Amino acid sequence: MAEEKSGGGEVAQRVFDALEALKAIEDEEVRAREISVFLRLYGPKIKELSDLRRQFVLSQRSENVSVRKIAAKIGTSASTVQDIERGYSGSGRARPRAQKGDEDGDTAET
Repeated sequence: MAEEKSGGGEVAQRVFDALEALKAIEDEEVRAREISVFLRLYGPKIKELSDLRRQFVLSQRSENVSVRKIAAKIGTSASTVQDIERGYSGSGRARPRAQKGDEDGDTAET
């Protein structure tokens, strides 16, 4: 539990280290096979993790926590928190274009 609350990225660092271990496999065929396995399993897990992070952001926003405070809590920028809240992921190219006269980039939906 203390590890979860520390916010120091210890778990994320272990995952990163495991990815580095994949790259360090000397046998090219074994390395390629292991990378294939990882990539096959990776996609659904990233979606799950993104959904969990979005649930936290939405929960915080429903409690009127500011975007800046949430950003500080989860270690991202305020604009990233806004993107998460709006359900955006990926590059800015995937986001809907702003309607004429709509300065904040939101579409005309209410």
